[in-house]
Amino acid sequence: MGSFYSRASLTEQRRRWKDEGKRVVLTNGCYDLLHPGHIRLMEQCKAMGDVLILALNTDASVQRMKGPSRPLRNERERAEVAQALEAVDAVTFFDEDTPRELIAAILPDVLVKGADWSHFVAGREEVEAAGGKVVTLALEPGYSTTGIVNQLLIQQP
Repeated sequence: MGSFYSRASLTEQRRRWKDEGKRVVLTNGCYDLLHPGHIRLMEQCKAMGDVLILALNTDASVQRMKGPSRPLRNERERAEVAQALEAVDAVTFFDEDTPRELIAAILPDVLVKGADWSHFVAGREEVEAAGGKVVTLALEPGYSTTGIVNQLLIQQP
């Protein structure tokens, strides 16, 4: 089970992992409605290193990006679910519109995003400048939180 970290405590823990020679992977997103595509992405991320950090958008950040009806689950619930994932070692929040500041503070060895964000990976420059690697992974076809939400709304009586 993963642990929840504030930004400051995660930055300190990152230093310890680095001293221990652990390869740290970071990915981020809303993870509003967890689905099999998310699970498989986390498993792929974890396979790239020793420690997987999942940075979650705060509720305010999700609303700015996706509108007032989102998130469906509040940030504490989303963090609790994320911490229960076998692949996830650490969970933290970011409130900015992008995780660039968090990524610059953590400087993971590997930064991973879904291929739907390959046009813009926040933190790419900082990670690559520090000698890290940025990876975009293909999304699992047929899985999308927005698609699930739309399907549920269509099915309402």
